[in-house]
Amino acid sequence: MIPETPRATARLQFHKDFTLDHAVPLVPYYKALGISHLYASPLLKARPGSTHGYDIVDPTVINPELGGEEALNRLVEALHAEDMGLILDIVPNHMGVGGADNRWWLDVLEWGRQSPYAAFFDIDWNPSDNTLHNKLLAPFLGAPYGTVLDSGDLTLKFEPETGKFFAHYFEHRFPIAPPTYDNVLRVTGEDSLSGLAQLFAGVGTPGRQEAVRAAADLAWGALARHAATPEGQRSIEAVLAAFDPKTPAGHERLHRLFEAQNYRLAWWRAATDEINWRRFFDVTSLGGLRQEVPEVFDATHALILKLYREGKIDGVRVDHVDGMADPRAYCRKLRRRLRNETPHRPDGAPKGEPLLVIEKILAPREHLRGDWMVDGTTGYNFMDQVAGLLHDPAGEKPLTELWHDLTGRPAHFEDEAHEARRQILRENLASELNGTAIALHRVGARDLATRDFTLTALRRAVAEVLVHFPVYRLYVNSAGRSEEDRRILDRALSGARRTIGRAQRPLLDLLDSWLGGELPRSLPIDQRRERWRAAVRFQQLSAPVAAKSVEDTSFYRYGRLISRNEVGSEPSHFTESPAAFHAACRERQKHFPREMITTATHDHKRGEDNRIRLAVISELPEEWAAALARWTRLNNSLKREVEGGPAPDATDELMLYQTLVGAWPLDLDPSDEKGVEALITRVAAWQEKALREGKRRSEWAVPNEAYESACQEFLRNILAPGRASRMREEIAGFAMRLSPAGALNGLAQTILRCTTPGIPDLYQGTEFWDFSLVDPDNRRPVDFEARQAAEREHAEPAALLAHWRDGRVKQAIVSRALNLRARLPALFGEGEYIPLEVTGAQAEHVLAFARRHDGQTVVVAVTRLAAGLLGPAETPLVPADRWGDTAVQLPDELGASSLSSTLGGETVEAGPAIPAATLFATLPVALLEAAR
Repeated sequence: MIPETPRATARLQFHKDFTLDHAVPLVPYYKALGISHLYASPLLKARPGSTHGYDIVDPTVINPELGGEEALNRLVEALHAEDMGLILDIVPNHMGVGGADNRWWLDVLEWGRQSPYAAFFDIDWNPSDNTLHNKLLAPFLGAPYGTVLDSGDLTLKFEPETGKFFAHYFEHRFPIAPPTYDNVLRVTGEDSLSGLAQLFAGVGTPGRQEAVRAAADLAWGALARHAATPEGQRSIEAVLAAFDPKTPAGHERLHRLFEAQNYRLAWWRAATDEINWRRFFDVTSLGGLRQEVPEVFDATHALILKLYREGKIDGVRVDHVDGMADPRAYCRKLRRRLRNETPHRPDGAPKGEPLLVIEKILAPREHLRGDWMVDGTTGYNFMDQVAGLLHDPAGEKPLTELWHDLTGRPAHFEDEAHEARRQILRENLASELNGTAIALHRVGARDLATRDFTLTALRRAVAEVLVHFPVYRLYVNSAGRSEEDRRILDRALSGARRTIGRAQRPLLDLLDSWLGGELPRSLPIDQRRERWRAAVRFQQLSAPVAAKSVEDTSFYRYGRLISRNEVGSEPSHFTESPAAFHAACRERQKHFPREMITTATHDHKRGEDNRIRLAVISELPEEWAAALARWTRLNNSLKREVEGGPAPDATDELMLYQTLVGAWPLDLDPSDEKGVEALITRVAAWQEKALREGKRRSEWAVPNEAYESACQEFLRNILAPGRASRMREEIAGFAMRLSPAGALNGLAQTILRCTTPGIPDLYQGTEFWDFSLVDPDNRRPVDFEARQAAEREHAEPAALLAHWRDGRVKQAIVSRALNLRARLPALFGEGEYIPLEVTGAQAEHVLAFARRHDGQTVVVAVTRLAAGLLGPAETPLVPADRWGDTAVQLPDELGASSLSSTLGGETVEAGPAIPAATLFATLPVALLEAAR
């Protein structure tokens, strides 16, 4: 039977080169690993060629590029044959727009506000810009509108099959509104088109939308039939020729036609300042959906609910929940709708609560709201906690000083993030900031006491509050704000008061009131709604500001130690103490025992073992400082001067060294030219992305090709063969210096993920070492054959430790731990989490806990911060003699019982304590099961 609660999931990234059918033969392998559910990337129809599936263009069908519903059925059949299930990633916040493949979006362009899908997208049809009144800005042109029109790339086309005219621009299709066909068809004066033109003239008259659209369908049908005749074909060709932009008359006609449409064509850069619809962050090819509208929810979730009702999926992961107007209401509604389908699921399908987890970034000290009716997050918070546990607090101060001294950049991450937030609001999300300020200005204009506060002043005040915003967003709804929201806003307002001009400070008190403060009882209902809409605009802006400025900008500027620059992490929060880690685990068990926990995702900035290898630098700051001093001196002559500064500058140079050290493959010999070239290619792709995301000397909008080229040359030249400095060997040598302790860290975070409260998730391929970089590097093809062959060996983890560089030991530990979890599901799903005391000289280098349920007990222990304890054998195992009197104190109820090792098979006699030398005799981690 498929388990009611997933025991462990495995994330797979589906695309045209890895379809649903490719996953079918992998099902037995994942079953053998102890996985209970595959966890699929989005499967609904996405833009052709999508490598991630988040640009959905039709939520009513399974993506044909993945094999369609037939292939999904084959995968589900294979899973059910192994008593396994499927969790689906869904994307309710946005859709792929532009292009020519989203029929909902195209209908809005065609019919404007009269489209039945106009309410689906988050569009302001009455913006302050009068040129966009009842129009949609369409910023999809590659150059200014006039330039594009002059170029002839934007042309009028006709589709004979449907009888429709449309504007064509590369991959984009812009429908022509039916009422404007009258003028199009009359342009040549041909009698054969006059009657057809009259049909379309009638479409423009007011009336019931169903009747109007039916009339348009009749008119299109008549035009298609006419175009199918030789005479009709010639007349249509004459019409198109009359709109040829390469002729003066055609140019003018085409422009007038575009001006009469429901959209205004524009250069893509105009979106930064003028866009009147919500995007996903600043990505204009992704349009925001209004899930608060019942029809939108029903249309976008019908297939998902059908798949759940039919037993083909067993739960969902909700992408970017913070983008929606009211995440709480959405999650609660989705939970209820899934529950309503549960009784109709087929025999054999789990009938308990479906898994419902959300992609949510939690700031330090922020907790997931308890009334959303979700099972928890997708695990970024755990990824941060376990990484923090494996960083040495002693390294924070020297690494901070080193970074600041060598680069001149801010020593503290908060300062870097504040600067980035101002830049993002100024350059990337200016139109969203304007829209929010306008919404608040409308609120102010309703009251004589506040109407004199100008739009510009409000814009400044809102921006400064967002600069200091400590979390992604508030969750104010029509009922007002919670006490937690009040505290969060107080922190942001307090920060803004320190940096805003004195004249604007009274505005901060107004914002406090308008953003969910208590509403006067006398306030009319329309004004209450206006305040609610303004609060929603603010909340839907604060989340992308946080994401773009922190993850997508500051993470590429602040390089004290880039292993802490990870999604879900706050680089200023350098470490996690064992006590804090234990507390987080106990909180998760108490409040969200079905939360997903992970250490690698499709969105991570660097692979889990890359990240945790770099963590060792926190234990060796002096060695790292010496290496940087030598490398920067030896490589200084390889820099070029670009725009008055070195290329790369110190910031980009230091982050490059960390990237090379973190990503260097364990089996790569510096003399292997082919292997080094492959690494350079991967790092070069990372470097381009890093430079553009950092937005200091290059950016996506306007790439600085000279600077980027110089940085690429520097990368290649420092690793050039035959250099007298032997820099290639030095970087490889430092990577290998970190690698044993890094591998030990990797095994520690692996066993913690598999045994702490929550549902462990395994990202595709990471059962072997994962030294990947940011996407798309972390989505490269996986060598599943090698992994399947290694699993079939069933080798003892202790025996594989001698060959630790090939990654099989990590896979063996995953398999042993997850299979124990499968054998004891109640213990790991419901059992207590009991922190265990560690005593002795090396106590700080051990973390241990027990899981206990219904008379069963499991003890888990890991080695941590062990770079200084490892012996000269370059093996990720602390020699027994270095543990001294260090021991793990056991719970009293274990008494003198025997503990059997899940990872090695040996038996340990338990007393009041187990010596660390015994626990870690053959492996740096321990997983012991008490005999009943």
